[in-house]
Amino acid sequence: MEIEPLEVAEGQGSPTVRQQSVFIENRVGQLLRLTRLFDQTEIRILAVSVVYSVDCAICRMILDDPDKGCDVLAGARFQVSEAELAVVSLPPGKRALLHTWAALLNAEISIHYTYPLLIHPKGTAALAVCCDNVEQAGVVLRERGFEMLDQSDLYQARDE
Repeated sequence: MEIEPLEVAEGQGSPTVRQQSVFIENRVGQLLRLTRLFDQTEIRILAVSVVYSVDCAICRMILDDPDKGCDVLAGARFQVSEAELAVVSLPPGKRALLHTWAALLNAEISIHYTYPLLIHPKGTAALAVCCDNVEQAGVVLRERGFEMLDQSDLYQARDE
């Protein structure tokens, strides 16, 4: 009797991008220290958002090589967590955000936070979106004609 290979859902759904969140102390120079870690590597920071609180800050980053980036951060003893985000290429025009938010609201997807990319993959502005259902967000946005980006799109766009 021949055994059929197992199928998994991974890789079957919407494209996502890995985000590293790094906890840093609220001390002068910590953000510079974090950024300098990548100065001696080929790893590029493609997007960054810093959330300040009294005792610490959370630096959310999208790197072009998240595996190597995690190794670098762990080697420097930073506390790191990872999350999957949807990254959407914004259409031209002044209503790009309006249409993006409307599509997600219509699907009852809650947005936790967003931040722009420092690069323009495929020649357009792009937005990282953390929401309560990343997979469904990708499906909904694609159905509405938005282009969703994955890690390979960002890697290719890093030198543009």
